[in-house]
Amino acid sequence: MSEAEYNQNLLNKHSDKIRSFILSAPDKTLLAAVMALIVIGFMAIFSSTAPKCLADGISPFSFLQKQLGAFVIGFFLMMFFTNFSYKKLEKYNTPAVVVLIILLFLVKFSPLGVNVNGASRWLNLGVQIQPSEFAKPIVVMLLASIFKDNASILKPENWQKAYIPILIILFLIFLQPNLSMVLLLLIICFIMFICAGGALPLIFGALSFCVAGLFVLITKLAMATMVAGTAGVKTYQLGRIKTWLNPELDPLGKGYNIIQSLIAFASGGFMGLGYGASVQKRAYLPECHTDFIFAVMAEEWGFIGCLFIIILFLTVLYRGILIAIQSQDMYGKLLAVGLTFSICIQALINMSVTSSLVPATGVPMPFISYGGSSLVASMAMIGILLNISKKRITRIGE
Repeated sequence: MSEAEYNQNLLNKHSDKIRSFILSAPDKTLLAAVMALIVIGFMAIFSSTAPKCLADGISPFSFLQKQLGAFVIGFFLMMFFTNFSYKKLEKYNTPAVVVLIILLFLVKFSPLGVNVNGASRWLNLGVQIQPSEFAKPIVVMLLASIFKDNASILKPENWQKAYIPILIILFLIFLQPNLSMVLLLLIICFIMFICAGGALPLIFGALSFCVAGLFVLITKLAMATMVAGTAGVKTYQLGRIKTWLNPELDPLGKGYNIIQSLIAFASGGFMGLGYGASVQKRAYLPECHTDFIFAVMAEEWGFIGCLFIIILFLTVLYRGILIAIQSQDMYGKLLAVGLTFSICIQALINMSVTSSLVPATGVPMPFISYGGSSLVASMAMIGILLNISKKRITRIGE
């Protein structure tokens, strides 16, 4: 028997006597990077919304006040999860999944759902919430629970505990429609599967399937450009691809946001125009406080400001991976990996959209874009990461 097996058997034998002692505070570098991003977000939201508020005759602090309210909720959640042992999260998987599925169902199939620009992604419960934002930590929790022991696709209990609930969640989000969130969640699933030691043939098979699916989609889109209304291709999806490739074809329509975003980047240059001096936010860039807030920041803060924001997200990525490496158990490692990449990949997608590296999606920038649900969910995930980062020593006591 190996030393590792002997230690594990000893822990199993005395599981009722195991005591965990915390030896250090949470990761201060991670916390500092996140708080810096949130402060930058406050500044960016005020700058991008104040002109619109003044034009509408309301307080220029209206959007900032709502975001501050979400921050208060998020802060309490972050502190709660920082002090709530992540090892106890697993037993709340089922209630969390049930609540999320109910909320996603109400979004699409009840009068409480709020439709904005053809998409039903919000739920009006006195305040508007976006349930799909909370799918990220819940999906990560489900996968960490099953992958900690065995990253098997064929294991029947894995389907019951995680795969079927995740498929239901993805389907309900897809119906909103919110394809960008579905893709983000699928990427997270794939990353966690790899990190859990998933079978290489399955990984290569999944990659081959994705490549084949992408080829079919591109073929359909190419045909749809020649034949209007091609079956199987959503109009808005086709429009986004075509606009991304040639925004100048419809400069006052579908290509408008992308063109204005690129103008903002070009105007900002190396040093930027200065805080509050953005021209594009003054009615030229409609979603300047949500999906395209990075473009406003690029115009006002320039390349230097954008680089600073990227460095902060890279710090979150580095500290999250370090927390995963240093975690003492597989469940903590997988939780840290999933939560870290959920935040950082979403930030990467948002930056890529605003700079026209990928087609437009409805993904906000974590901690920075206006949106209470995104901020609350992201801060809750950081709280779990901070809890995992606490160095512990496990002893067998009386």
